[in-house]
Formats: sequence, structure tokens, C-alpha cells
Amino acid sequence: MDIQNIIKNLHPLEVKIILHYGKHDELSVETVEAGLKLKHGNGNQALSWLAAKGIITEKRRESKTYYELTELGQAWKEKGTPEERILEFVRIKTGLTLPEIAAELKIENKEAGSAFGMLSKLGLLGMNEAKQVIINLPPEQLKNGRPISGPAAEHFALVRALLNKAGKAPLTEDELSEAEKQVLLGISKKRGAADAAFRIVERETVFFTFSGAYTEIAEALKESGISGDEIGILTAEMLETGSWKNKKFRRYNVQVPPSRLLIGRSNAYAQFLEQTKDKLVSLGFEEFDGPLVETEFWNSDALFMPQFHSARDIHDVYHIAEPSSAKTIDEPWLSAVAAAHENGGNTGSRGWGYAFDREFTKRLILRSQGTVMSAKTLPYAKVPGKYFGILRCFRYDKVDATHLSDFYQTEGIMLGEDVNLRTLLGMLEMFAIEVAGAKEVKYVPGYFPFTEPSVEVHIKHPVLGWFELGGSGIFRPEVTASLGVKVPVAAWGIGIDRMALMALGLSDLRELFSYDIESVRLRRCG
Repeated sequence: MDIQNIIKNLHPLEVKIILHYGKHDELSVETVEAGLKLKHGNGNQALSWLAAKGIITEKRRESKTYYELTELGQAWKEKGTPEERILEFVRIKTGLTLPEIAAELKIENKEAGSAFGMLSKLGLLGMNEAKQVIINLPPEQLKNGRPISGPAAEHFALVRALLNKAGKAPLTEDELSEAEKQVLLGISKKRGAADAAFRIVERETVFFTFSGAYTEIAEALKESGISGDEIGILTAEMLETGSWKNKKFRRYNVQVPPSRLLIGRSNAYAQFLEQTKDKLVSLGFEEFDGPLVETEFWNSDALFMPQFHSARDIHDVYHIAEPSSAKTIDEPWLSAVAAAHENGGNTGSRGWGYAFDREFTKRLILRSQGTVMSAKTLPYAKVPGKYFGILRCFRYDKVDATHLSDFYQTEGIMLGEDVNLRTLLGMLEMFAIEVAGAKEVKYVPGYFPFTEPSVEVHIKHPVLGWFELGGSGIFRPEVTASLGVKVPVAAWGIGIDRMALMALGLSDLRELFSYDIESVRLRRCG
């Protein structure tokens, strides 16, 4: 055994224990902390280190029961026990029921009932036919809410003595008399002790003794002059005063690798979303947002999506079970949208030609597309105006590298007399190149019930190849006119999760929400 190497790696706490105690002394956390005046917890640390090094070994274990004063017990100690307070109250004021006494003393009915039961058992109180509490003891036999003689007086004295004896340190079973233990049985609990004066705590103390190498280690420490009082940290104050010159410092192994420093920073995907918001705000866009739960009206009907459209099937949206429907839909939008569906209303269209269901439109669902917020913004939008949102959406979808059932869309609209398809294509190019970081972009004709013309933007991923970022187009009059807008409106709904794949160098959407903290730490945005 390399004794010199062992003493070089001892912590000052370990050194103090070795030098303070003898070979045959029993060591426990309590004795070490009391004997060396250590902070609470330091004794447990030091003994654990010594045991791990094989310098001490476990000798025996000893279980003890303690009684700790609870918050309720402290209140009893200061204000009096319920028995004392009730007895003193009844001595002065009679003719009241137990609930009335509890209300007067501001004691819980349950606590007052338990106290009355004890007082009745001791023969001090009773109850007449009118359910009024009566006292069975002459008033002169009471003092400060306690009887002055007899078995009852002994009980009250024991309870009061226990409350007074219990301070910061808990009562140990060894220091209690048999009479005190019997009294504690009625006012203490092991678990759920909020309604008891004392909490029962059972603790196991482990005792250690030094191993065979103790003598050699202790002698080596004395010969080397190590006392355990060596300084571990050089402070600014020591440098200023020069007091370090008179101190001994601990030895350090400069070859020990430093601890890993994990610097806090934003999640890469969250940072990407914030950067996208900043870019759009810098371009003059105003942000909108709304609830996750929407009505069929705003999610689909206001977007001129017919109520029999296949995308509204149960396999595409999540319905809310309770409540299942909204109470009302705001007017005049409900009537205007219903007319647009049935016969075109004031939009110049022939509509879809079916009877609009005004109850179905109230049904509540999880927002399935960000375009719902564009529709809700139109009635209050400024002209000209530009709006956007980064919105969480939900669809019943098969999860794979480019699809999630819970995803984000960046949604936006631009209103104005001069807004046209060229305006829209410019925005899509900005998203694809500047935000997503794509090198190759293409536009594909698309179809959506609420836009005409409709355009899909696609980008080429180095691993996944070409995939769709999202859809866009110019809102149809059936959408804008029904919601009070008379100018062209360009709209887009782009999967910002997919843009993040390019920007963060990933090839699977599921990696954006990975539980692998190491891979998340390695990501950078921008």
C-alpha cells in the first residue's frame, strides 16, 4: 500500500478525523460533526470518502426513534393545547355547543372533537340533552386551562412538559419516561403529521471503526506536517493582506482533468424561431397569435373550405371531447360566410351550392393550419398591411422524417392594392433562401379551396431531396369579401419545422425535439 500517495489525496475533513480519533474509537456522523464542530452534512461526506478509500469499515448499525415538534405542536406550545383552551373557555362561558366553541376559538371541528373526547375521557367535560358542553369540575379547581390536582392534572402536566422540552433538537426515545411515551402515543404520528403535535422519525445510525492501515496513515500525516487546516482556496483578501504567507496550502494534482463546463444557451430550434420572427418584424410585419382550440368556422369555413371537404375528415383533425362546441360565432361574419358557401353571397361567386350547417361550424377542434389566424385577422387588418405568426398546429398524420402530428407553421398575409403573385413569390424566395438556407428552389402549381392562383414552394435538401415547404396563393374573394376586405391579399403557410431542417443541418424532423441532450448541445443556429 502506497501510504504517501494515500495521504496526498486525503481531503482536510478526512485528515482531521484521522488525527482527532484513535484506532478503536467508534465514528458516526453525529459524533464526528459534534466532536470536530463540522457543518451539517460534512461528517457524512468525510465518512463516505474514508469508507470508499478503505480507511474505515462499518462496525454496526443502531436504530433510534425521535419525536420532532410539528408546526401544529409549536402553535400548541405558544397558544395552548385545544384541551387547555376549551377547558378555560368553558370555565368562563357556558351554554354553548361544541361547534360554537370551536368557532369562537377558531379551532377546526375535527380538532375540537378530539379534544372534547379526551376531556370527556378524563371526566372534565360532558354534554347535556341540548348538546351543550358542560364542565364537571369546580372552576376553582382550574388554573390556566388545566386542572390543579388528580390524574387529569398529571396528563395536562405531561403534555405541557413535552411541548416545553421539545425545542430545535427532537426528543429521543431514550430520554423519555414511560408515562411520557404513553402520552406521546396520542399526540404524535409517523406519517401525515400535519394534524399531530409531534412527528415520529426513525433514524438509523451507522458506526465505523478504523481499518488496519490507520496507524501507518496517521503516523505519515504527523511526519509530513499535514493537519487538515491547510487552505484550499487563495482568496483576493489573502493577496491584499499578505496573510497567505503564513498559511499552508493543500497539494493539488495539476494533471487532473478539469470539470466539464456546460454553458447555458438557447435551444437551437427555439433560437431559429426567434430569428425568423426578428427577420419578419424587421420587414415591417406585425405578429398575430391565437388559441390552440378553434372552431370549424375559423379553421375551415371562413377559408371557403366546404363542410363536405375530405380534409375535414376525422383522420385529419383532432376534435375536442368536452366541450365539443362553441356557444356562438360572431356576426356578421357567420352569416356572410354561410351565404358565400350556399350561393356566393356578396362575393360575386356562385358558392358551393349546399345548405350551410350552422351547428357543425361551432364544433371545436385543435388548430390544424396556421391560416386560421390569417382569416381571424382579416376583419381587423390595416390596408395596406403585413401580418405573420409562428403557430403550433395539429394533424392526425403518420410521423416520419418530414411529417409530424404536432408542428409549427409560419403563416402570413399581405394586403394592398398593389399586392399580386409577384409580391408573393418574392416572399417565398426570401423564406427558402434567407431563412431556410436552401440553394435550389422551385415553384409548383397547387390547389387550395381558399386561394387562386395557388403555389407550392419546394426546396432541395442534401439528404432528403426535394420536398414541399408549404402552400401559398392569393385569397379568393369568397374569403376576403365575406370578412370585409376589398383589396388583394397574398397568403402563405409554410412549415417552419422543415425550414429548420436545412438551417440546422438536420435530416429528420424528430431531431428537432430530441431527448438526447448531447446532440441538442452540439447544435448551433445561424
